[in-house]
Amino acid sequence: MKHLSKLLVVALVFLGVNNIQAQDENNPWQVSFGVNAIDLYPTNDENNPFSSTTLFDEYFNVSDHWNILPSVSYVSVSKYVGDGFSVGVRGSLNRIENNGDQAVDDLSLYAVDGTIKYNFLKNTTIDPFAEIGGGYTWVDEIGAGTVNGGIGVNVWFSENVGLTLQTQYKHAFEDYLAKHFQHLAGINIKFGGTDTDGDGIYDKDDACPEVAGLEAFNGCPDADGDGIEDSKDSCPNEAGSKEMNGCPDADGDGIADKDDACPNEAGVAALAGCPDADGDGVADKDDQCPNEAGPAENNGCPWPDSDGDSVLDKDDQCPQVAGTVANNGCPEVTEEVQKQLNDYARTILFDTGRSSIKAESTTVMVDIIQILNEYPNAKFTVEGHTDSVGSAKLNQSLSEKRANAVRDFLIDKGIGADRLTAIGYGEDKPIATNNTRAGRTQNRRVEINLIK
Repeated sequence: MKHLSKLLVVALVFLGVNNIQAQDENNPWQVSFGVNAIDLYPTNDENNPFSSTTLFDEYFNVSDHWNILPSVSYVSVSKYVGDGFSVGVRGSLNRIENNGDQAVDDLSLYAVDGTIKYNFLKNTTIDPFAEIGGGYTWVDEIGAGTVNGGIGVNVWFSENVGLTLQTQYKHAFEDYLAKHFQHLAGINIKFGGTDTDGDGIYDKDDACPEVAGLEAFNGCPDADGDGIEDSKDSCPNEAGSKEMNGCPDADGDGIADKDDACPNEAGVAALAGCPDADGDGVADKDDQCPNEAGPAENNGCPWPDSDGDSVLDKDDQCPQVAGTVANNGCPEVTEEVQKQLNDYARTILFDTGRSSIKAESTTVMVDIIQILNEYPNAKFTVEGHTDSVGSAKLNQSLSEKRANAVRDFLIDKGIGADRLTAIGYGEDKPIATNNTRAGRTQNRRVEINLIK
């Protein structure tokens, strides 16, 4: 027991040596302590007349051959260096009472050994290994170097604590130190792994070492519990589906709520998830006629055709009067209408030699106005004519005044000024002879003609 403190010092010194970089940082350090047994009999050692002549003979003869110190009699420390290999040091104590088949006085034995261990399996409860190494063993004050080889198994109760069972053959290089077997049984404690976020996954294997997470996601979190780790979840705080990259889709239209302008109504992708009942490309929420297809420029409503002439009001220059497509929705002035218009116009009467319209012409003026209102986009010339009585200059002036008088009357009654142009021709365009009273009467006239 006087040498146990020496062994503990050696172990602590070894713990302080960290010049080997571990490839697996998950609990790279292992400390073992327990009891050891020394057996000098089944070694076929020709220099020890009290050993067996056959290797492994009576290998399990515990009561007759094993030397056991009933206390903690070995301590070992090792560090994992990668690919299943660990290196370490072990110190052990014992008391020799059985030299094979011979009983001897108590002899103190202590040893320090360097070890190279190979574990065959990884991450298993039953963990077999092989070990080689060498060291120095003293019996009382006499010592010699040894080369060692053995096998063993660890049985892990948890990730960090387990039982170890091991046997090794120690071959001495000096005749005065007997070859022997050493058996060990003890407790293993593994440590040294770092788990910064405390999620049970070591930093080496933790893809998110600073944030507590789940083993299924290599230590990364899944805040909303939808089975999609936060780094791959477009909505990490709202549970969703894999198809939606972790986002919810409340209306089931295949558009994630975060991208859905109408998250509670199934819609179409082209309208950011909003419905379009009439299929006109205008979302119902923006459609003033959601059940009638219409263009976006008319807020989703169909363009009206108030007069039913097949020309939409937006293109119809006469939206309240049925017309023709060729005339932009306005009625066309036919030859019959033109003739009717001039039949009325030629009956307009003026005071003799003046441009004032006689009262009895009011009825015919009303008829003319009705015709002009039927063709609201048509433009006309109001033409004044005279006979040849009097000077040409006076006749020209009179024709112009009478044409303007008619134009002014029509404008006063609501005909657009931009639709009427007044012109006087004087005596230049007679339609009958001026040599007769009847002819001169016909030549004194007003005409209203369509501007084509």
